[in-house]
Amino acid sequence: MTLPAVENDGGSVFPADSIGNKRNKYQRMDSDAEETREDNHRSRSRKYVMACAFFASLNNVLLGYDVGVMSGAVLFIQQDLNITEVQTEVLIGSLSIISLFGSLAGGRTSDSIGRKWTMALAALVFQTGAAVMAVAPSFEVLMIGRTFAGIGIGLGVMIAPVYIAEISPTVARGFLTSFPEIFINLGILLGYVSNYAFSGLSVHISWRIMLAVGILPSVFIGFALCVIPESPRWLVLKGQVDKAREVLMKTNERDDEAEERLAEIQLAAAKTEGGEERPVWRELLSPSPAVRKMLIVGFGIQCFQQITGIDATVYYSPEILKEAGIQDETKLLAATVAVGITKTLFILFATFMIDSVGRKPLLYVSTVGMTLCLFSLSFTLTFLGQGTLGIALALLFVCGNVAFFSIGMGPVCWVLTSEIFPLRLRAQASALGAVGNRVCSGIVAMSFLSVSRAITVGGTFFVFSLVSALSVVFVYMLVPETSGKSLEQIELMFQGGVERKGGEVELGDAERLVRKDQEF
Repeated sequence: MTLPAVENDGGSVFPADSIGNKRNKYQRMDSDAEETREDNHRSRSRKYVMACAFFASLNNVLLGYDVGVMSGAVLFIQQDLNITEVQTEVLIGSLSIISLFGSLAGGRTSDSIGRKWTMALAALVFQTGAAVMAVAPSFEVLMIGRTFAGIGIGLGVMIAPVYIAEISPTVARGFLTSFPEIFINLGILLGYVSNYAFSGLSVHISWRIMLAVGILPSVFIGFALCVIPESPRWLVLKGQVDKAREVLMKTNERDDEAEERLAEIQLAAAKTEGGEERPVWRELLSPSPAVRKMLIVGFGIQCFQQITGIDATVYYSPEILKEAGIQDETKLLAATVAVGITKTLFILFATFMIDSVGRKPLLYVSTVGMTLCLFSLSFTLTFLGQGTLGIALALLFVCGNVAFFSIGMGPVCWVLTSEIFPLRLRAQASALGAVGNRVCSGIVAMSFLSVSRAITVGGTFFVFSLVSALSVVFVYMLVPETSGKSLEQIELMFQGGVERKGGEVELGDAERLVRKDQEF
């Protein structure tokens, strides 16, 4: 059978099916090229967002490093400066109390100068404090440096999760917003390693080098400022819509998705500008029913994170293990490195599970596990301490407690706080949550030694186990599931505008979540 011929513009003749095949071939080539471009854009978007989250989290290394390094450095500070037990508690616990002032200031600062430059300010203030502490000749000067360091840490701790939540695509927000907690754990581990590495130096020099090393992470913040953009939501609030669109184009995998996010942000911002909105702090002090629910969840989860005793476990791990029977200082510091490694490994596990499993299931596993470990540690220290079995079990339950904390309560706390509040309140409400966190941390850190002397270390951890059991009830009763929803959709959920079917995600959101989760 002879195929019909078709003459082209140049006069040459091709069989008709040859032309069809060429057209199909070109169409496939165009389609392949389009898919390649989309894949390249998707890859660039992922790398860009992860780089932003990475650099924004660097300030959190400072908090973690201070927590970890002070647990060992204080042993040498006590010998060098001859400080009392009460001064030791003040030195350790004051950081958390002082940092709340930084967190309070951070809410206003980030709304006025931006999320990005608040991070820069945090690094600068901390560097000043660390330098003063490293050369301090007395307890009084040491506390002056501690004040600067605390304010810097307070600024950094509250702004990093807010910034990351505001630049992250919905499907990866939990994963990326948990970066600050990863960096806190990394900082704690580095602090423990620093203790062990410099413990062989003279008493006068060792603790100063330990504290001075904490300056290094903040130096990289300067480089980070050249890489990360400003939050698109803050840009919209300041009327810089075109700049916000540019950022969203870089941080979202598809242009239509970026436009959709921009429209949602503009709608949220219009509510702030168009209505007769009360000043932020007035609304927080006299909240609407929806905002009241948000505040209870955000403030409550932040307080429970600390009153379950995690900072006591980390700050005073040498004291806890000494109570169990380890007396040699080098062995004590080596054991704390094991605690730091455990804490860091399990936070990585949580990071990769938080978007697929969800926030609430991880909180259940975390709070129940912590309750069991805290009770078991209490029992071990009370009835089995000072023997080989007691030492082994105490180390096991300390590591178990920090592991379960890192699986859920550690990262999810900051993720929830950064995503449940509406745009107009997010920075300052998150700052309020951070204040609750820092106050509870300070109370625990500043009272642990005194309470332990009164009711024993084992008795203190029994109290922590009771509080941890209450946190299980809090999570069950009040904490909603927020994974798979945009920040604007979460706001509607608290207002009753989104149907919550037992914590399940809406059908439309679920379809988008599955599609993106397969790609991300």
